[in-house]
Amino acid sequence: MPNSINPAWELQVSDILPFVSVVLPIRNEGRNIVRCLNAILAQDYPADRLEILIADGMSTDGTPAIIQQVSKKSSKHTVHLIENTEQNFSHGFNIAVSQSKGEIILMLGGHTELAPDYISRGVTHLQSPIIDCVGGVLETIANDPVGQAIAVGMSSPFGVGGVAFRTTESTDGILEVDTAAFGAYKRDVFKQNGLLDEEMVRNQDDEFNYRIRSFGCHIYLAHDMRLKYYSRVTFRALWRQYFQYGYWKVRVLQKHPRQMRLRQFVPPAFVVALFVSVLVAFPPVLRNLSFVLPLFYLLVNLLASIYTAYKRGWDYLLLLPLVFAILHLSYGSGFLVGLFKFVGRWGDRIGKVPSYHPILD
Repeated sequence: MPNSINPAWELQVSDILPFVSVVLPIRNEGRNIVRCLNAILAQDYPADRLEILIADGMSTDGTPAIIQQVSKKSSKHTVHLIENTEQNFSHGFNIAVSQSKGEIILMLGGHTELAPDYISRGVTHLQSPIIDCVGGVLETIANDPVGQAIAVGMSSPFGVGGVAFRTTESTDGILEVDTAAFGAYKRDVFKQNGLLDEEMVRNQDDEFNYRIRSFGCHIYLAHDMRLKYYSRVTFRALWRQYFQYGYWKVRVLQKHPRQMRLRQFVPPAFVVALFVSVLVAFPPVLRNLSFVLPLFYLLVNLLASIYTAYKRGWDYLLLLPLVFAILHLSYGSGFLVGLFKFVGRWGDRIGKVPSYHPILD
């Protein structure tokens, strides 16, 4: 069970502040990178104790040029633009870490916008000897009606399960968790446990966090660390995103079976049950039974949508049932396809995890 603690440590002003490396693997983030990078440049952490390493995966939308323009606005900050020819988040992160010099490594994504004190609060929490990684609470948002409905669905327990960093409403305290998004890590974590698994196209941080916990590292969610996450803005993009989450979750299962939670098996079980419902519709004697599960799901989905709209705004009610259905069906379908695709990989728990080989140490 997660443990809640009340930190008594503080970062002393007289101390030499730890050097922080912000690592940002991206590809074709022209729509989001200005907002993301400006939030990093606006951090209240001293610029001379901070570097930003952006691993660009051969973007075709002008992202590198935008990065260079934004970087020129702040002569105080060091921004490194690194070419990621593999166009893979894990590979980009790994090559950036190998070129970084921070005592603390912050893993970010292009859809994020940090609160101004995100880094300083993370550094403070990492002064505790029992914390190896700390992440913050996501506020999922968007700028258009469809995207806003998607953001609300992704912040709902009915939509994504009990994912603490997405669904928590607490505003204080710090809690030990299984995984955290966009976490700040002590550098020793990578030295002792290796880097991100470059096999993983999705769920890279998920797999990494499970792996380091199995070696005794402790991950915490700090409710005073806040950031915004800009959701996908089309149903097609949402389907693709969560299909991939389900697909690559199979490899996480194969590598770390004891870390799986019952809720992660519910979407694929639901998709299988729907398929069985279609099959039993053919014999006339069982045809009425085939409607039981779909109707029950529609009822539960509608009730969850009404409850969520009541809390977040009635404008979302019409789109929420579709958002929830996409989240569940895409993840479940991806998981089932992954089971088929990776059927021969149950004995492979290694993947493609590079050892820590820094250039600057």
